[in-house]
Amino acid sequence: MHKPHKAYLMQKLSSAPLDVVMDLLVDAVCVVDPQGVFLFVSAAGERIFGYKPDEMIGRPMLDFVFIEDQERTLRVVDEIVSGAAQPHFENRYVRKDGRLVHIMWSARWSALHQVRVAVARDVSQRKRAESMQAALLAISEAAYAAEDMLDLFRRIRRIIGGLQVASDFSVALYDEALGQLTFPYDVDVRSGLSWPQNPHATLLSQEVIRTGEAMFLAAHGTLKPWRLYADQGRPTVDFLGVPLKAKRGVIGALVIQAGAAECLYIEHDVELLQFVSAQIAFAIERKQMELRLQHVARHDPLTDLPNRDLFHDRLREALSRAEHDHTRLSLLYLDLDQFKQVNDTLGHAVGDSLLQITADRLASCVQAEDTVCRIGGDEFLVLLNSISIPEEAVSVAEIIRTALGAVCELAGHRLQVSPSIGIAIYPDHSEDYRQLILYADEAMYEAKKSGGNRFRMKSL
Repeated sequence: MHKPHKAYLMQKLSSAPLDVVMDLLVDAVCVVDPQGVFLFVSAAGERIFGYKPDEMIGRPMLDFVFIEDQERTLRVVDEIVSGAAQPHFENRYVRKDGRLVHIMWSARWSALHQVRVAVARDVSQRKRAESMQAALLAISEAAYAAEDMLDLFRRIRRIIGGLQVASDFSVALYDEALGQLTFPYDVDVRSGLSWPQNPHATLLSQEVIRTGEAMFLAAHGTLKPWRLYADQGRPTVDFLGVPLKAKRGVIGALVIQAGAAECLYIEHDVELLQFVSAQIAFAIERKQMELRLQHVARHDPLTDLPNRDLFHDRLREALSRAEHDHTRLSLLYLDLDQFKQVNDTLGHAVGDSLLQITADRLASCVQAEDTVCRIGGDEFLVLLNSISIPEEAVSVAEIIRTALGAVCELAGHRLQVSPSIGIAIYPDHSEDYRQLILYADEAMYEAKKSGGNRFRMKSL
C-alpha cells in the first residue's frame, strides 16, 4: 500500500476546520475575553489542566491559577493588554485532580477582536528537574552558610517552598541516646499550635521516625503509610511526613502541609520530598557537628561554661554596647576558699563534681544576658551587663556568696566551700577589658587576704 503523498496530506489538513487543527496540537490554545473569562480552550487543555474544555469555558482564568501566582499573573495580563507580547511567561495552575502544573504561555492581545490569545505548554517536568538541581545546590550551600540550626531550618523551609506547596513546615529530630523527640523548628500558621501541642502532628512525626517511611495524616485523623494512601483514592491530607535518613539511621522527620484545600499531594510530591530529605539530613548532621565543634572550642569541658576566649569576646562586645548606650557593667572575679583542701583530701573526682555544682549555682544567680566563665582551676569570672549603680553588682555578689556557701553532699561528704569575690566596674575603674579583669582579680585577693567568704570592690 502506497503512503499518501505529502501534498495530499497538506491539502486534507488545510481543508479541515480550524478548531480540528488546534485540537491536534500538543499544546493548548486558549482565548480569554477582557474580563479574564475563557472563551475557548482547545482539546489539549484537558491533558494539561485536567478539565474538559467546556468545564473551563465561561469561567474566570483566575479560578484555575494557583493563588500564590495570581497577583503576578494579573500584572503580566496588564502588560499583554497594553500591547506587549509575552512569549515565555510561566505560572502555575491547579489541575482538577489537585496537582500543580507549571505552564509556559505564549500570549498576545488582539485589539481588533478584544481577546487574549495564548498557547499553553506543560513544562512541569522541566521545572521539576531544574528545581531539584537548584534545591540540592541550595541545601548544600545552606549547610555551609547558616549561622545556626534555626537559620538552617529557615533556609530549608524556603527551599522546600520552591519545590512544592508547603505553607506549614516542621522538623522533628530524634536523639537516640536520650530517647527524646524535639521540634527545633515548627510553623503551623493556621492553628497557631506548636507541634508538641498538636497530638496528631506529634504522632505523625513519631511514626515516620519509628517506621522510616513516608506517612500521611488525613483531615479526620487517619494516620497511614503513604503506600497505602496511594491505593485508596484521594482523601484530603492534612500533613505529609518523610524520614530524615542519615548514615547512622533515621535522625528525624520532615513534615509539610499544603495549606490549600484544592492542592493535594501525589506520589511525585512524596518522591521529591524523600529525594531532598537525604540532602537535608546530611545538612543537619553537618551543621550539628560544626556547632558541636564550635561549642567545644569555646567552652570549658568540665562545666560547659564559656571559656576564657569566649568570655573575652563577650566582654569586648558588652563594653562596646555599654559605651554606645552610656551604661555600666561589672566584672566579678572569684575563687573557692577551701577548694585545694577538698582536692587533697577527697580526690580530684570530688573536686570536679564540686566545680560543676559551683558552675550551676553561679549560672542560677545571674540573668540570661549575663555570662559566667570558668578561667581554670577554681577561678570563675562573671560579667554583669547593664547595671545602673555599683550597688547592683554588690547585691549580686552577696547572692553568689550565699549560694556558693550552701552545703552540698558529694561522695557521702557534707561540703561547705565559700568564695572570695572581687568586683570591678566599667567605666568607673577602667574602660579597658584587660584592666577590668586585672582590677577584679586584685580585689578578689584582697577579699581572700581578709579571711575569705566575702567580696571586695576595687577602690577608686
